[in-house]
Amino acid sequence: MVIELTKRQEHILQIVKDDGPITGEHIAERLNLTRATLRPDLSILTMSGYLEARPRVGYFYAGRPASSVISERLHKLLVNDYKAVPIVVSESASAYDAIVTLFLEDVGTLFVVNQKGYLAGVISRKDLLRASLGNKTLEDVPVSIIMSRMPNIITCAPDETLFAAAKKLIDFQIDSLPVVRPGEEDPKQMELLGRVTKTTIAKAFVELGSEPKV
Repeated sequence: MVIELTKRQEHILQIVKDDGPITGEHIAERLNLTRATLRPDLSILTMSGYLEARPRVGYFYAGRPASSVISERLHKLLVNDYKAVPIVVSESASAYDAIVTLFLEDVGTLFVVNQKGYLAGVISRKDLLRASLGNKTLEDVPVSIIMSRMPNIITCAPDETLFAAAKKLIDFQIDSLPVVRPGEEDPKQMELLGRVTKTTIAKAFVELGSEPKV
């Protein structure tokens, strides 16, 4: 969790940065406050990792907590920079065609597009497995019958954060999100731009952790 600092706490940090090590009494004097008034702020800054306190020496600036830095960086990652190419099938394709595409592309989710190329639905492995358990010939079953349809599809936008997309994957217990934007000709239709999967999130996480420390 990222702690939102008050203006006074930010002022304290700046004093310690400039003049540390410095005692609590001296910080209080600089702010024209009593030591008792300042004590809660110093406790928060120390417990959150911004400051270090040493007996008979005073407070040192320890830098921003790692959790705060990581969280801030995570919230700056955008879907548009990490989205993968969507694997699509036509709305008129058969369930058999979808199964072949699923295995050839080695993915868990297919996106179904209509004749104009707009997103019409999503079809998962479970959908195809359910269809294959029936007595119908899969070549005769159109994907439009077994897919999840718009607007009952969880999507994300290219300018959304990767963190928000990851939260959707977890909250809705799904494996993939279509990245969409409103169509230019018809804003009610969704233009398919890409996909975000659990693998996408994992790659971004590894990339974030692999960056060299400055």
